[in-house]
Amino acid sequence: MLENIVSALDILFQPARLLALFAGMLAGMVFGMLPGLGGVAAVSILLPFIYLMDGYAGLAMLLGAISVIYTSDTITSVLLGAPGSPASAPTAIEGHALAKQGKAALALGVGFLASMVGGLFGALILSVAIPIAGPLVLALGTPELFMFALVGLCFAASMVGKDITLGLAAACFGILLGVVGAAPAAANYRFIFGQSYLMDGLSLPIVALGLFAVAELISMVASGGGIAGKPMALGKWGESFREFWRNRWLVCRASVIGIFGGFVPAVGASASTWIAYGHAMSSTKDKRRFGKGEIRGVASAEGANNATVISDLVPTMLFSVPGGPAAAIFLGALFSFGFYPGPRMVSESPDLMYMIVWSVALASVMGAAICFAVTPYIARLTRVNFALIAAPLLLIMVAGAYQGTQTFGDILALLILGVLGWLMKNAGIPRAPVLVGFVLATPMEQYFWLTTQIHGFTWLTRPGVLIIASLIAIPLVLNAVRWLRRRRTATPQTETAVPGEEPPSHDSSIVLLTALLMVAAFGYALVEMLGFRPNARLMPSLGIVPGLMLSLYVLGRQLFRIHRLGRVANLTSRRELPILGGILSYGLAMWLIGFNLATPLLLGWLLLGCAQMRWYAALLYGLAVYAIAQGMFTLMRLTPPEGVWVNLPLPW
Repeated sequence: MLENIVSALDILFQPARLLALFAGMLAGMVFGMLPGLGGVAAVSILLPFIYLMDGYAGLAMLLGAISVIYTSDTITSVLLGAPGSPASAPTAIEGHALAKQGKAALALGVGFLASMVGGLFGALILSVAIPIAGPLVLALGTPELFMFALVGLCFAASMVGKDITLGLAAACFGILLGVVGAAPAAANYRFIFGQSYLMDGLSLPIVALGLFAVAELISMVASGGGIAGKPMALGKWGESFREFWRNRWLVCRASVIGIFGGFVPAVGASASTWIAYGHAMSSTKDKRRFGKGEIRGVASAEGANNATVISDLVPTMLFSVPGGPAAAIFLGALFSFGFYPGPRMVSESPDLMYMIVWSVALASVMGAAICFAVTPYIARLTRVNFALIAAPLLLIMVAGAYQGTQTFGDILALLILGVLGWLMKNAGIPRAPVLVGFVLATPMEQYFWLTTQIHGFTWLTRPGVLIIASLIAIPLVLNAVRWLRRRRTATPQTETAVPGEEPPSHDSSIVLLTALLMVAAFGYALVEMLGFRPNARLMPSLGIVPGLMLSLYVLGRQLFRIHRLGRVANLTSRRELPILGGILSYGLAMWLIGFNLATPLLLGWLLLGCAQMRWYAALLYGLAVYAIAQGMFTLMRLTPPEGVWVNLPLPW
């Protein structure tokens, strides 16, 4: 083992790989500081670029981003009161209250140090878990691996909100997206609509960018104005080190809570953070300061969320069960580079596993140090209009999507999935299960086909399969028992309420439209699936049949709600429609007149129309962004998308 640890350190300390790790850290810090974007958007943006590197450098870049997300989003949470991600909500509550009291440096310093400790705890557990869990993983067969993947899918569907129906429907839709293209076990192309572009299936970067990054960008631009009303004063750093040392054991306990949260697939940092925050509250004699600026709340939350995001990688690498959306993207990257989580990785690639540990540990320490250094400058930029950030961000997304096949199909798929992601977000349908289902569709199909070929249906009686299946069955039984108890104790007033009613923030018309689209998609897929060969139907049927039933239930429930409660109009989601239309218009313009002519129109709209810049400032900034975009295409050795009507060739 010691030999593998040293070898992994030598692998990581190659200049190109260290540079990739550092670049990933910078990207993760930037996205962590942007409210609402977070880790999924960061790794989605980086994903297309990792394929320009070797496998170790590409994975180091993703790990650099994953490791610092919850460190850098402390800045946004404390200075703005807007959590960079849901897992930072306790930090926003306590940290922003401290910032208003002139103690921003205290909250930030304790948050950075607690995040570093949580990341190091996660790296330590990751290194210990490899030799301990290795023999266990080697004893697993394809039936157990299939069941583990199914458990991860169900957990992802059930842990993202109170409405498990929406989560399961979203997971089934992810499977449907994942089976597009050639069937691995039969001579069939599935759901390609006669388009050669879809023969190899949908690209993971495009799915991740469309569902998450595009949808969040639309919302942020539509919100308008600056990210914050006024810059925040920081204060002095010294007190933060003393306060961290005073609460060091609380940080350690919170990190352990985060680690256990990461071990359970798809529980995620949000649940772990709130559990750790509750522990900090319950272990304090005077609870009156919580919610008004309690530093213990910041310390516990930041220790837990960083530990969770690292320990998420344990089930991801050992069982092919992603702990969350970012881990799901990392799992897809492993497959793309030819690394197969589970028994093969433990036995064949121990150097890679310890390289991951070193990357996480190094990024956690460096990320905290960089955050200390840049925070004074970031505090001065809290009034930046997001439209200024959206301009280069959207161009990065376009370049990242286009590098897949270098056809307009990449751009079209990005826009369609972006619209889908926006609809799901505004309908209250979780998007994380879609991504997890998409990533797991291919390995699940391989495991399922091998299992049925080798064991027939006797695999359902294997002890390991039954034990793993109990992880799904027991929570379902407990939930059913709780539901029956609530029904028995319900008063007449509560019985008249609509069960599982969505919050008023969800526009009824968007919920109805999204449900109709899901029913149409699953219904068409079912008809199309009947023409496939038997072996090509295995995995699609696992997603299509339950997906159709669930989406029909969601549609019927929504129609009943509208009939009973009336329509709910959400002005926020409707204010986003012009931004959505502008981005779709940019895609249409790119198809007609090419990237080189359409992009100046986009920049003019975002900078002059959305950001309200003066024309000369918009011209200078737009030229800089345009030059960077062209340089990015040059570095990636790509020719920007050309128009069908006209194209503007550039001199270089």
